[in-house]
Amino acid sequence: MSAASTTLERTRPAHVSPRLTAATAGRVLRQLRHDHRTIAMMLVLPSVLLGLLYLLWKDLPTIPGQPSIFDRVGLTMLGIFPFVVMFLVTSIAMLRERTSGTLERLLTTPLARLDLLLGYGLAFGLAAALQALVTVGIATTVYGLEVAGSITLVVLIAVADAVLGVALGLLASAFARTEFQAVQFMPVIVLPQFFLCGLLVPVDQMAGWLQAISNVLPLTYAVEALQEVGRSAAATGTMWTDIGIVAGAALLALALAAATLRRRTS
Repeated sequence: MSAASTTLERTRPAHVSPRLTAATAGRVLRQLRHDHRTIAMMLVLPSVLLGLLYLLWKDLPTIPGQPSIFDRVGLTMLGIFPFVVMFLVTSIAMLRERTSGTLERLLTTPLARLDLLLGYGLAFGLAAALQALVTVGIATTVYGLEVAGSITLVVLIAVADAVLGVALGLLASAFARTEFQAVQFMPVIVLPQFFLCGLLVPVDQMAGWLQAISNVLPLTYAVEALQEVGRSAAATGTMWTDIGIVAGAALLALALAAATLRRRTS
């Protein structure tokens, strides 16, 4: 590292600047506005995938007094789809910042690493909120998804899941050198959580060692929170605890991403 870079690191502000964070978020949102393919992936793809599940299960018989398969599984997918999509979009977007040299230029300014990552988290968090509103709106109107609890809570949990995907995507991008490597992190980070979150097999029916792994994966708590909304008309303590765990995992991932963020890919 050169003497100038060393001096810059020493003089870089250690605290978060709300102004710089907001400026970063604004820049990312302006870039995102012109990326129509990414917008379509975030806003359209989850609803299309959910529609495929609806068509797959809509004609299957339902046990009287029990929710349909789509109501059960589709509700859970409202948390899983945003998580997966936002992980993929964010990890590639941040990697492009580094490979294009934009990150190198940004880090020669007073912008702190945490400012940068919080700005990205804020920008994609807003995109995630819009994604959740669109997906939940289509699921409950076009596909007729029914839940016992409040739709507002479903949206809240979907947003929390999407923000978790954003945070883990930022963390994964710190270890990738190419976009292909960023995509390779998906089966490493996303698939184990999907398999062990309780969607395919209830967590309490898994082998003990699989339960132990499931209990440290944040997507498990996101799925449990949605299941709580699906079967209870009122918000439960378990649901709020689960949301808190998901939010805490997102903050931890952002902090780790800030600590491991590199300027260059070479």
